[in-house]
Amino acid sequence: MTLQERKDAARKSAFAARKIAHQAGMGHAGHLSSVLAGYRGVPLAGYAQMRTEIDPSAAMEEASAHGPVCLPVIEAAGSPLKFRAWSPECAMIEGAFGARIPESGDWVTPEILIVPLVAFSRNGGRLGYGGGFYDRTLEGLRAIKPTLAIGFAYAAQELDDLPLEPTDQPLDLIVTEQGIIEPS
Repeated sequence: MTLQERKDAARKSAFAARKIAHQAGMGHAGHLSSVLAGYRGVPLAGYAQMRTEIDPSAAMEEASAHGPVCLPVIEAAGSPLKFRAWSPECAMIEGAFGARIPESGDWVTPEILIVPLVAFSRNGGRLGYGGGFYDRTLEGLRAIKPTLAIGFAYAAQELDDLPLEPTDQPLDLIVTEQGIIEPS
């Protein structure tokens, strides 16, 4: 089986597990809020929940009372993400792939990214949607200064044997509805 076939199979399995966890209403941002409380004031990138992703908005709203919060904007395929300032009351529009983004606002360079994902492994591996946006973005940000990547997912999205490539950027922490995982 090729690496791409292994990734496709892993995505299929993880999407199914995520859908079940989402339908069961298992997601909440309590553990994510507790992690972010230790970084108050540090520029933070969240994401706007789509489909069956676990929703980080409660933790983002709490963090926005203490410092800048932004959301990713896809400008072009093959490019890193840019981040636009977000607040709970800002006007939102539909961006690429149906993700909601702020209609306007300043561009922000985050030092912490809450990263959506399809699957994760305990050692910090992340399987995304396949576009490479977060891998390119994290690589670029980390080349400039330390950047914390926090994977946020349902515990059911964990896979033991995650197919990864050398370009896949590792997660520094993984937060689920069940707790916080520090990769070894």
